[in-house]
Amino acid sequence: MNDINKVIDEMPEEVYQRLVSATELGKWEDGTVLSEAQRESTLQVIMLYQARKLEQTDHFTIGPGGKINELSKSELKKQFKGESIAEFKEADI
Repeated sequence: MNDINKVIDEMPEEVYQRLVSATELGKWEDGTVLSEAQRESTLQVIMLYQARKLEQTDHFTIGPGGKINELSKSELKKQFKGESIAEFKEADI
């Protein structure tokens, strides 16, 4: 386990971003499809990186210590208060 900690500690953010992209798209930058094992391993590395190096507070992100941030419904409402999703003109109604 110490090896993975060293990898995370020394990983540049650019590499992290590439891993995130590969996991989201299901393929590497060169177009090679990730195997299921690669996708699982990459996701684990991403989560470790997030827990150790990023200070995230968004809903369902990995927070310090590896805990998943789960915001309550009222916290989510506060976060999005005042942001409209769509606006209608009187002529549209």
